[in-house]
Amino acid sequence: MKLFKKDYSKYTDEDLMRSYQEGDKVAFEHLYARYESFMINFFYRKLWSDRIKAEDFTHDLFTKIIDKPELFDLDRSFKTWLFSVANNMCKNEYKKQEIRKNTGYDVPEGMDAKDEEILPDTAVDKSSFAEELKKELEKMNEKHREVFMLRHFEGLSLNEIAETLDINAGTVKSRLHHATKTLAEKLAVFRNTMI
Repeated sequence: MKLFKKDYSKYTDEDLMRSYQEGDKVAFEHLYARYESFMINFFYRKLWSDRIKAEDFTHDLFTKIIDKPELFDLDRSFKTWLFSVANNMCKNEYKKQEIRKNTGYDVPEGMDAKDEEILPDTAVDKSSFAEELKKELEKMNEKHREVFMLRHFEGLSLNEIAETLDINAGTVKSRLHHATKTLAEKLAVFRNTMI
């Protein structure tokens, strides 16, 4: 008879994966709860703002973990490993879409249904900025775009990005510097209008 319950909230991600690899199903549920919405947002930003696709990809990502938990090396950071797998899933999807070429990179219909006349100026500026940022990111070289997005949209550290993309931290800094400089030049018009 167990006299105490495990306090999974104190487990690191790696501890939860170790427990899951040892057969503890509840550990996986806690890992899923920690990362589900995080990964949906990641896929949403990477996969053309398609919410359904983002949810499907998140489901597929965690199904991969359920099917083959042994693929995770316990000496690695779970977070960066998870992003590596997710990033590779996106790259594979880009290749599929490239083959189908008919599919656009546009936001689905109805997503931009905002009445800008009723918004305050700053809200219009922020909305315009977000739209222009998205356009400029789409034009950017994939290597620079992914580093910028992992840093500024996903909040990963330089070392986490390096591990996720399997490149050295110096390369991450260089790509991030290039991406930031390029975007600053392209979006200079917003510099004085944003609060």
